[in-house]
Amino acid sequence: MTTTPELHEPATGEHWLQVYRQLHAHPELSGEEHGTARLVAEELRALPGWEVTEGVGGTGVVGVLQGGPGPVVWLRADMDALPVQEDTGLAYASTVSGVMHACGHDVHVAALLGACAELATGPRPTGTVVAIFQPAEETGAGAQRMVDDGVVQRFPKPSIVLGQHVAPLPAGLVISRSGPLMAASDSIRVTFTGRGGHGSQPHLAVDPLLMAATLVVRMQTLTARQSAVPASSVLTAGALHAGTRPNIIPETAELLLTLRTFSDTARQRMLDDLQRLAESEAAGAGAPKPPEFVPYDHFPVTVNTPGDTERVMATLAAAGVPYMPLDNPLTGSEDFGVFGTAAGVPSVFWHIGGIDWVRFTEEDQHIMLTEHTIPPRFPSNHSPRFAPDPEQTLPAAITAMVTAARVELSRTE
Repeated sequence: MTTTPELHEPATGEHWLQVYRQLHAHPELSGEEHGTARLVAEELRALPGWEVTEGVGGTGVVGVLQGGPGPVVWLRADMDALPVQEDTGLAYASTVSGVMHACGHDVHVAALLGACAELATGPRPTGTVVAIFQPAEETGAGAQRMVDDGVVQRFPKPSIVLGQHVAPLPAGLVISRSGPLMAASDSIRVTFTGRGGHGSQPHLAVDPLLMAATLVVRMQTLTARQSAVPASSVLTAGALHAGTRPNIIPETAELLLTLRTFSDTARQRMLDDLQRLAESEAAGAGAPKPPEFVPYDHFPVTVNTPGDTERVMATLAAAGVPYMPLDNPLTGSEDFGVFGTAAGVPSVFWHIGGIDWVRFTEEDQHIMLTEHTIPPRFPSNHSPRFAPDPEQTLPAAITAMVTAARVELSRTE
């Protein structure tokens, strides 16, 4: 991605809208955020007081704003995009074929840069602010890579870590909860091996595609057993790769799944049960060998520290930021919590709306308040049509981050 020096002056609300559009038009996949990182570093260096380090954990960027003695607050934004072909029709739509900021990380980066500007150009905060621009959130590897590269040891150790994520909610509305906020996630690859043959003679072959398809149906029984649990596990099939032609029974079939759980016990039970089902399906079909079962791209449960979360949310509400507490955790996943865990400090994460309020009817609002779910007509994160409204979202996201940061920096406990 190329950067444009004109973006540096002036650092106004319109400036951050330009930054956002630039980021959205030039998305980069996990671990490849070189242009994004350059833009972030240049923008930070154009602000007074920020010390900038690039290449942390690969393409990560860390900015430090030193104030007086006091708390150290880390503010985090993720930078990577997704392998999705954009279908929004925006004038600033992705210029990279098959790659899109479909999860809103461009909002996170632009909002954190805007917050960095306000913290640097307004009254200088007591304490220290550390801005973490993280790569590779979508693979679950980015936060850990920064930790492995010494981010906790190389920079001022945090008193608390704060982060936010845009969502298809009314712009500026914040949702969060104390305790588990987002699920653990595992991607799972199951590869069945059969015996290939002619499509007209299935009795002479062992069909791995049929094994995979049957597993997709049978695995629904695993989550059905948890239907009465408020935060039950979610298991979804995302891809099935097998065969080349309609009259050829293939040798192998690959099934890709995503598993969401809310405890280590539930995660291990689901993995064990799923592997058992896969192996029994292969054995029942007479497969020449057991299936390969490989979990990968693991995200831990995102847990908001009790007490600190209530304080931060009360701070936002007192500042006029609309806040809706969640009864149950969300089934999406994040690696944000890796930073607080590595540093041994509290962390607080929230979701903030990115859709114009006028698009939500009274019925929509009733659904959100009573069912705590998003009306299905609004494209969600990871959709090729996910398109936050930057004119409303960025000011709200900047305000939320600055408000939370300033209060945490002023704490004397």
